[in-house]
Amino acid sequence: MTNEAQVDGSQGNAPHSSAPQAGAPQDGGPRADAANGASVRSQRVNFAKAAPKAFRALIGFDAAAREGLDPALVELVQIRSSQLNKCAYCLHMHTTDARKAGESEERLHMVAVWEEAAHFFTPKERAALALTEAVTLVAQGGVPDAVYEWAAAHFDEAELAQLLALIFTINTWNRIALATGKVPGTDER
Repeated sequence: MTNEAQVDGSQGNAPHSSAPQAGAPQDGGPRADAANGASVRSQRVNFAKAAPKAFRALIGFDAAAREGLDPALVELVQIRSSQLNKCAYCLHMHTTDARKAGESEERLHMVAVWEEAAHFFTPKERAALALTEAVTLVAQGGVPDAVYEWAAAHFDEAELAQLLALIFTINTWNRIALATGKVPGTDER
């Protein structure tokens, strides 16, 4: 994260309108600015420095979550969660890590549409991606029994617990990166 305020010049697919969107405050507050396409990133807390004990605990949890899981699967899960959470910082980090580990561009491009591109992924990977989506989007309907059972059919109990822990950690990292204004492409590990 930089120390200077940055203006995010991202260009969405929809044209920006000067009319306020539904649910946006009319007083020009931050939600109104975001709704109107303005995105100003102010200096934010450096979580690692401001809460070092919590940060180190999360590093330990992350390392423990990965134990025993296939590294390629770990990256697929982290990429999918980061896509769903719209965390560009983590998405950039994990696609870069996946490429370095030998993941194909073809598969990386298909992660977002894995259900339609099922032949690119193993049944175990698809079950993990389905569980990742259900847990990441838990507020939209919980974790359906069918999704959990699909994952349980491909992972033994210990692996399933590790997979869940991995999903929990990437969701936490996504929230930290988004809340603290991490800039994509500035991997600060």
